[in-house]
Amino acid sequence: MIKIFIDAATHQSKALSAGGMVLIKDNKQEQIHQPLSASTNNEAEFEMLVFALTHLRNQSLTNEIIFIYTDSKIVIESLQKKYAKDPRFSKHLATILELSSQFPTLFIEWIDEKDNKGADNLARQGLQKALKSHS
Repeated sequence: MIKIFIDAATHQSKALSAGGMVLIKDNKQEQIHQPLSASTNNEAEFEMLVFALTHLRNQSLTNEIIFIYTDSKIVIESLQKKYAKDPRFSKHLATILELSSQFPTLFIEWIDEKDNKGADNLARQGLQKALKSHS
């Protein structure tokens, strides 16, 4: 079983975003922060889920039991409806749905922000790194 916690952070005025991911497998923890191309936090949350699913696929982990946790209600609601009104979200949602179909046992669930501190910290670290490289 694999557990993944994801989050995103965005600097609105500079339109820079980064994501954080904590991956737990076999009692080992991997921490990743990732620069993102999104200019809004909601879009960055979608982009981070795409990154997590792509990372799992690239690591040949599609046949594992996978739980992905996010504190983004808009991502979860869009997944449940299989619809996103905003076209920026729609393209990511389509990618997420396509990637998700490659995982036989995948659960993507909402968690409260207070339960997602690890991914939040990594996203903020990634954003600070992106801000330094763009200054």
